[in-house]
Amino acid sequence: MLLFVVRHGIAIDREDPKCPSDPERFLTPEGLKKTREAAKGFAAIEDSPKLFLSSPYVRALQTAEIFAGELHSSKSKIEKSESLLPGAEPAAFFRELSHRKSLESVICFGHAPQLDELIAYALGSKRDLTELKKAGAACVDLTRLHPPAGTLVWLMPPKALRKLAKGK
Repeated sequence: MLLFVVRHGIAIDREDPKCPSDPERFLTPEGLKKTREAAKGFAAIEDSPKLFLSSPYVRALQTAEIFAGELHSSKSKIEKSESLLPGAEPAAFFRELSHRKSLESVICFGHAPQLDELIAYALGSKRDLTELKKAGAACVDLTRLHPPAGTLVWLMPPKALRKLAKGK
């Protein structure tokens, strides 16, 4: 199974007086634009995954919806997963995935540093090996789901994804 991991785009700053509670933080206009460009770049190199899983937080769901749109997938394909919330244990995510073994590909949307911990766990490392930037993505080829075993296929910062969108 290919596991695509995407960090949410640029969200409203916690220090902004208009900032809502953390679960309700949303993408800024710049975050929407840059995330859409990154999603276009992702769509230039990958097919639409069979399953979309997202943290229930607004900024992650917005990112998932943008990616679904650029991948010509229905937003109704996006499922919320508590195992992608900040602070969630990576093992819980892989237990959830193990019930869906027959899928060829899954894309998940969440938060730092939890997604970096998830990637490290999939690679069998006790420490983080990546640092996903906002709207950045990674691809892990999983040979086993529980416990996970995989290989990092690629890691793309959002700037590289945006360049792919422009054909550069």
